[in-house]
Amino acid sequence: MAASKEIEQRVTVESERRARLGVPAVAGGVLYLLSGIILSSTLSGLPAVGIVQGFASLLRGQPNPSVSPRAAEVTYIDHHAFGLIAGGVLTAIAVACLTIVLLFIVAATTFRRPEAWSGTRTLVLVGGGAFALLSVVHWVAISIKAHSFVGGHDFSSKAVDQALLTAGSLGVTLALLGLLAALAIAIGTIAAMVGAMRAGLLPRWLAVLGIFAGILFLPLFGTSTLDLVPAFWLVAIGILLMGRWPSGDPPAWAAGESRPWPTQAELRAKRA
Repeated sequence: MAASKEIEQRVTVESERRARLGVPAVAGGVLYLLSGIILSSTLSGLPAVGIVQGFASLLRGQPNPSVSPRAAEVTYIDHHAFGLIAGGVLTAIAVACLTIVLLFIVAATTFRRPEAWSGTRTLVLVGGGAFALLSVVHWVAISIKAHSFVGGHDFSSKAVDQALLTAGSLGVTLALLGLLAALAIAIGTIAAMVGAMRAGLLPRWLAVLGIFAGILFLPLFGTSTLDLVPAFWLVAIGILLMGRWPSGDPPAWAAGESRPWPTQAELRAKRA
């Protein structure tokens, strides 16, 4: 257990940092939602190739046509590259804000609960940094490939797969790195929320919402209305860090030590 003077100094430093981190947390939530809106609206006009169009060339006796039915998808991406890259940049900034906030919460948790999992910080730092970087690299690489496709002479299905990064060494590498980064930031976020909840730094419902937000970083979900969850959670964290939480700060912040939330059994015993 830390000495009283050390706890007092720690609480003072945390209070100063919280005031500075509140604004980036709220901004990160807004930017994350905005990036999802931009990417969704940009990709909503992407030409769809149905079953009929996909088998049309095969029915004509051309199993490998010189111009793939999906060539229009690549052309569309080339014409809307700015929107896709802008969405990726906003995502990167939002995730960077998220990473900084999580690192602060992890440090505050570790001070109050030294037994907390030490790997959380590494996962958050590496996963968050890689996820933010790849959010930009992914769309920049696709945009470059799409532009080369449109200006080239090969419009076959193989060329389309190369342009959309669904084939080739670059596509496989980015997909693998993206999956690892998503896993790292997801597990890191979940671990950070569990630790903060056990230390009493976050209300239970806010920590549970953060766990759900961490799961949504996995590539199983993609861009959708679920982007509201991480965005709302980041804004809520920002409000708490700025000391404007409606019910007041959780006691663990001012105490400088772990103040676990009472269990349901303890609450029932207290009422009795």
